[in-house]
Amino acid sequence: MAATDGVLLHLSAAPGTPSRPRTAQARRQAQATKRKRQATRAAPPAKRRNETSSLPAKKGAAKETARTLKGRAKKVLSAKKSSASASGRNQEQKPGIKTSSLFKNNPEIPELRRPVVKQVQEKVFSSEAFHELDLHPHLISTINTVLNMFHMTSVQKQSIPALLEGRDALVRSQTGSGKTLAYCIPVVQSLQAMKTKIQRNDGPYALVLVPTRELALQSFDTFQKLLKPFTWIVPGVLMGGEKKKSEKARLRKGINILISTPGRLVDHIKSTKNIHFSRIQWLVLDEADRILDLGFEKDITVILNAVNAESQKRQNVLLSATLTEGVTRLADISLHNPVSISVLDESHGQCELEDSVFLDASAPQPNDELDGFAVPEGLDQYVTLVPSKLRLVSLAAFLLQKCKFETDQKVIVFFSSCELVEFHYHLFLQTLLSGLGAPASGQPPSGCTRFRFLRLHGSMDQEERTAVFQEFSHSGTGVLFCTDVAARGLDLPQVTWIVQYNAPSSPAEYIHRIGRTARIGCRGSSLLVLAPSEAEYVNSLASHKINVSEMKMEEILSVLTRHDCFKGRRRGSQEAQAAGPQEIQERATILQTVFEDYVHSSEKTVSWAKRALQSFIRAYTTYPQELKHIFHVRALHLGHVAKSFGLRDAPRKLGVSAIKTRKANVKRPDLRRKTQRKHHLAELLRSEYSSGMEAGVARVRKQSKPAEPGSQPGP
Repeated sequence: MAATDGVLLHLSAAPGTPSRPRTAQARRQAQATKRKRQATRAAPPAKRRNETSSLPAKKGAAKETARTLKGRAKKVLSAKKSSASASGRNQEQKPGIKTSSLFKNNPEIPELRRPVVKQVQEKVFSSEAFHELDLHPHLISTINTVLNMFHMTSVQKQSIPALLEGRDALVRSQTGSGKTLAYCIPVVQSLQAMKTKIQRNDGPYALVLVPTRELALQSFDTFQKLLKPFTWIVPGVLMGGEKKKSEKARLRKGINILISTPGRLVDHIKSTKNIHFSRIQWLVLDEADRILDLGFEKDITVILNAVNAESQKRQNVLLSATLTEGVTRLADISLHNPVSISVLDESHGQCELEDSVFLDASAPQPNDELDGFAVPEGLDQYVTLVPSKLRLVSLAAFLLQKCKFETDQKVIVFFSSCELVEFHYHLFLQTLLSGLGAPASGQPPSGCTRFRFLRLHGSMDQEERTAVFQEFSHSGTGVLFCTDVAARGLDLPQVTWIVQYNAPSSPAEYIHRIGRTARIGCRGSSLLVLAPSEAEYVNSLASHKINVSEMKMEEILSVLTRHDCFKGRRRGSQEAQAAGPQEIQERATILQTVFEDYVHSSEKTVSWAKRALQSFIRAYTTYPQELKHIFHVRALHLGHVAKSFGLRDAPRKLGVSAIKTRKANVKRPDLRRKTQRKHHLAELLRSEYSSGMEAGVARVRKQSKPAEPGSQPGP
């Protein structure tokens, strides 16, 4: 009981004021409890207690390390600062120029050894005048006043009298020598002189076949001018891209001189009831070699069979700039006892008219075609060797020189594909023309208003193609980017320069391209751009009696020093110095940077440049076997070629889409895949020149074809 009382006494005395002997002990216990609670509240886990014990030592070491790093950083920063100041001094000498390897690691430009050959030349004009011919006075007056022509060309002098006599003829003459008028004048003269006056509803009396839509429009325009005094004779044109319904309406009203492309005429023969050839008196095949090259031989056979079924007696004319085995075969089935008219240099002794049965047992050999290449007397031909990385800036510098620093220049630039035309057209339009390419002043060059860029290729709508053709024809200046759709037969007036940015696949194509200038006695020039690895192509041209002179790349690029738009900020003492090679390289690099900045401005433009690069590589693989040792895809440096498309690095996986396509089609039979590839190739070849109706016919066939049982839809 006493113990219990003691405990109760102790418990009751704890919270209050204890007895004097226990005061110090209680104070020590309270302090110990407080320290214990604080230690428990702030203590780290057991695993880190050892680390906590060494914290003060590590903290001191960290401070020492920080002091050491700080000292090193000061040294590094001071070093960077000094190097930056040094680079700043260099940038004062080379301002606004980004690091570029445009002039590094390029292949050496070989010395161009050009064999001296005597080139075949034609004398374009003769001394005979049109009034010396037995033509209607109104027709002679129209030729003199409307066409502004008084003297005949050599081919007209030989062709017109023979055709007025009613002879079939095979005419071979250089492009731009006036072959169109050589058959148009006899056709108009014979039709207006008919005893029974021609009525519109009589239908066609003359049928003219041409390979391209633009040439059809050009021939139609020539007939319209010649027929001004003879309004009762109605010309008409049929070509792809136009509405077939409106063409049928014109055929119902009546067309007396019918100009057409082969594919569209075959469509009308098969589907239009009111087309007939019972009164045909003239059949003309213009640019016959090109018609055959484009695969229209079957269409020509269909047309000839349709005409022969209704009209056996007529006059036939074949015109071509080159003589090939296909032209000979076509002449064999269409001409009767023809006269062969070939206009060459008088020194070769072949300027006289030869009456002969042209087609005998011996077909012309390839060497026969080579002897037929001739160029106008007023044409100067040049070639320049440019490394792949510098091709883009070289082309831009050349166009800048012609459009800004020279007057009355009209230039045609030939590319190998539609994608290349679109790429360069839009790139130059957005940089050279819009002023995006002015790094120094932010403004386009003052003379850039002379830049007038147009494009023409087979993937364009017919309405747009016609508008571009007409605009460039009637314009005194400008630059036309085009494919070979404009290489044959087109008479584009006052063209001063032809630039072949991609080398043609044959000497015949080369002749047709350069034939767009120096026409009808005018002067003109051509420039062929080759890579150093392609220099041997000059020897190939020389073997075909084509002589070219060399133009140095430095001469082309030097034009960049003539305008401040491509100059960085220089100090006054340096501005007066003459431009040297270093200055040319700096300005070329600035221009290249402008192109690269635009191409890399968005994913869309990068993808667009890659597609153009792919198109270039595909076209490069299509050179014929005899030129593979010059134009081989393995000789291309992909990184350097990519630079010419504004790409800073060679793109990877260029063929990914093709590989995926092949993997997706791996289950298809090989025969079917090969057939599809052939059809696709045929469509590509005909896309620029066909009637425009094949796509619709294909859709109709696809819809009408019954589905095979158990067949799966294609991917």
